[in-house]
Amino acid sequence: MADSAQSKKRIRQNEKRRLRNKARKSEIKTLTRKLLALAGEKDVEGATKLFPTLVSKLDKAAKLHTFHKNKVARQKSKAARLIRDLQAL
Repeated sequence: MADSAQSKKRIRQNEKRRLRNKARKSEIKTLTRKLLALAGEKDVEGATKLFPTLVSKLDKAAKLHTFHKNKVARQKSKAARLIRDLQAL
C-alpha cells in the first residue's frame, strides 16, 4: 500500500483517469455498434448522421491518448468504408 502523500495522490489521479478513459471507450464502442446495426438495416440516412459523431469522439480519444492514433485512423477508415458501401447500394 502507498505510504507517501505523493503515491496516494497518484493512486487517486490514476483512478479518475481510468474511469474517464473507461467512459470514453464505452461511448465509442456503443456508437460503433449503433453504426454497424444501422448498416445492417441498410439505413443510409441514420448511419450518415451518426458517422460525424463517431469520428469526432474517436478524434478526441486519440488527442487525449485514450486510443493510439493509428487505431483511431483504422476505425475511422472502416466506418467511412461502411458508409461509402451503404451509399453505393
